[in-house]
Amino acid sequence: MIAYVKGQLAEKYEDSVVIEQGGVGLCILIPASLSDRLPPCGSEVKLHTYLYLREDGMSLYGFLAREDLAIFRLLLTVSGIGPRGALGILSTVTPDNLRFAILSEDAKTIAKAPGIGVKTAKKLIIELKDKLDLSEALELSKEHKESADTEHIGTVRAEAVEALTALGYSAAESLSAVKKVEITEEMTVEKLLRAALKNFN
Repeated sequence: MIAYVKGQLAEKYEDSVVIEQGGVGLCILIPASLSDRLPPCGSEVKLHTYLYLREDGMSLYGFLAREDLAIFRLLLTVSGIGPRGALGILSTVTPDNLRFAILSEDAKTIAKAPGIGVKTAKKLIIELKDKLDLSEALELSKEHKESADTEHIGTVRAEAVEALTALGYSAAESLSAVKKVEITEEMTVEKLLRAALKNFN
């Protein structure tokens, strides 16, 4: 059992990545929704994984959060849904939205996934509803939102500092100017840049 893979992100595609570890490139299948959340190629990344063995080969599926892997494994307990089907669902519906869809018996949202009709979606809800907890789903959603907001702010700040450095300011001056600006979740790099430039006057 491979619990997780940690290494350099060598290649990134819409539905898979290659992580180099010890001179070996591991191809890991991922939900399409995960691709945009991954760091640039060359960065270190850690994916929680599920190894699927068949007579004709093996496949490795990866997720950034342990909770996302858990919902993937839960989907596999539904008769008629294999790893590809589960990955298709998580590529269409985020893990947080999937939990809420199951708990609220929203079959239409789940049925948007490729190869999953309303009948299968209803069956999925019946089999998994009692295995999920609403308070836990709300807490996970809150944690993920806070994490995404923090990540967004960090990215905007880094890009603004990089842009100021390109304009000829030193890294220290750029960082100091950016730090004086109160950054919100809605702020873009352009808005932060304009606000930071005022600190040089």
